[in-house]
Amino acid sequence: MTAESTPSRGPGRNDSSGGAAGGSGGRTPNDRTSDDRTSNRERPKGTILLVDDEAYVRDPLSMFFRRRGYDVREADGATSALAEGTFRGIDAAIVDLRMDDGDGMQVLQALLAEEPGLPVIILTGHGSVRTAVECLKAGAAEFVQKPADPEALLLVVERVIEEASLRREVAYLRTSARSGGAGEEAIGSSRAEGDETGQQPPGTSAGWRATLELARKGAQGDASILIIGESGVGKEEVARYIHRVSGRRDHAFVAVNCGAIPSHLFESEFFGHRRGAFTGATSDRDGRFRVAHQGTLFLDEIGLMNEECQAKVLRVLQDGAFERVGENQTTRVDTRIIAATNADVEGDIEAGRFRQDLYYRIAILTIHIPPLRERRDDIPVLSDVFLRQLSAAQGKRIDSILPETMDRLVAYDWPGNVRELRNVMERAVLLESANTLGPEGLPPHLLLDSGPGKAETSRVLTRPEELSELNLRDSLQKAEKELIEEALRRANGKKREAARLLGVDERNVSYFLKKHGLHKGRGKS
Repeated sequence: MTAESTPSRGPGRNDSSGGAAGGSGGRTPNDRTSDDRTSNRERPKGTILLVDDEAYVRDPLSMFFRRRGYDVREADGATSALAEGTFRGIDAAIVDLRMDDGDGMQVLQALLAEEPGLPVIILTGHGSVRTAVECLKAGAAEFVQKPADPEALLLVVERVIEEASLRREVAYLRTSARSGGAGEEAIGSSRAEGDETGQQPPGTSAGWRATLELARKGAQGDASILIIGESGVGKEEVARYIHRVSGRRDHAFVAVNCGAIPSHLFESEFFGHRRGAFTGATSDRDGRFRVAHQGTLFLDEIGLMNEECQAKVLRVLQDGAFERVGENQTTRVDTRIIAATNADVEGDIEAGRFRQDLYYRIAILTIHIPPLRERRDDIPVLSDVFLRQLSAAQGKRIDSILPETMDRLVAYDWPGNVRELRNVMERAVLLESANTLGPEGLPPHLLLDSGPGKAETSRVLTRPEELSELNLRDSLQKAEKELIEEALRRANGKKREAARLLGVDERNVSYFLKKHGLHKGRGKS
């Protein structure tokens, strides 16, 4: 999980131009193109800086690493290695200890001063235990003696890059946690655990099985995927499942709510920044794209991203490249994008709120997740899963759910989908004192009649004997509408208070109002 950077080049500038050397006589670090690699269809695994004044050592190693999927910057001595901008954006450095124009220890110290945490491998033909200890104390990641076996050196490079990547991931998550994740609802990074096939998210309905089958097929490639579904339906769960069964399972999964990041923080949050790039930038920071390099970046609520930010994401999807804020080096990444939205993307495109070209990039494969009310067979399965999880979390031993309680759960339409079901189960487990989950702990809007221990809803809900027909769906709809009206009456029209009385999320109240035609003439209270 590494990223690579190459110097930005203006029109007409070639790889061997002098630039930063400024008449030193030494050859400047050279970024060769990916044409040397056996397959130029894949983006590079990362960038290695190779510093050695002996061409017979440098050239074979450079060719070997390119053929293994890396981009290589070459420096023919300490002077060219210390040229401005050489160190930025590289993932590892292999530095000869003794060179005619300088000391490898000097290069090591300069590297770590500019890029703290960068893995540096010292390569030398004059090795001793004392020298190795000095290099390791100075911050080198490894000490390798010449002549180095290329395959063995490759293993060392892969290991130190992976270790640095893990440190970067942890540092990023700690920073996000301290800063509140820039207002995000959820941001996380995880590496897949378990067997190679990955654990499937729970559910037995035909619609859910079809969704997971499509997700599994999509996971086999690297194409961008767009997941569409109502709020709370399980879009992130499906995205994580795709990551777990994909070839990227051993790298980071980074999830971000696009609508929760202010536009002025977008570049820093997604692409990272250099120290001093702006007020408050006290240290270098890697953005989400680099943290998710060789892994998966999940862009939740991508429809809420403004047009300027959409254009910047589009460029990364097209080129796999971006610049950190305050840096003129181009960083390249290999990140798989999974996007999700609960909005009508095609309608947003027609209205000019979403870029059509970005839509084509992220929707190579589209996965639609049916709402929970269309896959009621999953409700008992999910309820049992939540019961086990929440009972353990609350230190209770609730073994089963009463049939009467399950009937009410299955009959409800669940406008908040799986998220609402979990919230309802958490409430029920919290209020339950027995070993079996009864209906008493369910919110009022899930109850159809009154009785001992139940919520006081008899005045609001229609009694069974008063029904002209015993159509369950129609009766539920009528009861639901009456409950919403009563809750709003008691809350004096305030949706937040009505949501509290009903035991639902405030956004669901808006859904109910619109569903029953009660939203007309109401403000945003």
